[in-house]
Amino acid sequence: MRRRAKVLVAPVLGLALTGYFAYHLVEGDRGLRAWMRLTQELRSAKAGLADVAAERAKLERRASNMRSGHLDPDLLDSQVRRTLDFAAPDEIVIIQPAKPR
Repeated sequence: MRRRAKVLVAPVLGLALTGYFAYHLVEGDRGLRAWMRLTQELRSAKAGLADVAAERAKLERRASNMRSGHLDPDLLDSQVRRTLDFAAPDEIVIIQPAKPR
């Protein structure tokens, strides 16, 4: 019986170590599942970064068009009044009914 135990200890220990490392290869903190999850998070973060970069470029273009060298001050004034619904004290405002959609 002792002889058999001595013969079986090395293979059983080897199988246990192999099983341990195989489990942590897949399920561990740096295993395959964690790698796949991090890869997916990286893809979604890069997509979000692309969206934010496009939005920033759009806003920068709009801001650069509002500089005094690029824009007619009268056009800017009329756009601000239209957007904010402001009128100068000496202006006459004619309100038209909204068009049906």
